[in-house]
Amino acid sequence: MKKLKGTKTASNLITAFAGESQAVQRYTLSQKIADKEGYKHIAKVFEETASNERAHANALYKYLKDEFENEAIELNPDYTAFPVVYKDTKLALKGAIDGENDEAETMYPEFAKIAKEEGFDDIAKSFTEIGEVEEHHRDRYKTLLDTLEAGEMFKKDEVTIWKCLNCGYIYEGEEAPVVCPACKHPQGFFMAVGLVK
Repeated sequence: MKKLKGTKTASNLITAFAGESQAVQRYTLSQKIADKEGYKHIAKVFEETASNERAHANALYKYLKDEFENEAIELNPDYTAFPVVYKDTKLALKGAIDGENDEAETMYPEFAKIAKEEGFDDIAKSFTEIGEVEEHHRDRYKTLLDTLEAGEMFKKDEVTIWKCLNCGYIYEGEEAPVVCPACKHPQGFFMAVGLVK
């Protein structure tokens, strides 16, 4: 592979690495907020997404680690603002949607274009593929926020299949059980089957 030193792609890689790394911590904190508020399903989505973001950071870092041993790389100044921790689950979801949308619609497409122009086709492909994952993250968070705001996290206007995230108990009805009859965990452990992928 050609050398990254002195390229915009190197700056974009370290910027994306920094963004993905902070997202891991932000989603870990958001997971704790959702868990504390009793939204176990949302907490699990934050936990899974944090793991995805960690994998993205690792993949991006691999492009840099051999060529830039013990060297500093300047961040892309257009992408250095990161959101802060939120006080509740709804705000955490809103912040996550905004961040994921920016990555999917602006940052990763721009970084892919620059990498392609500079002759780093493999890196351009990674930026494009990670951007598509961020789009999925955004859509999942939006579904959860819409459901939460509509008051339908544990109650629907139609018969729904509910699954206990602790023991796997399945229940059909308009509202998730207040307490799981199988494992005695509270309603917050139930999710509507098929709500998010």
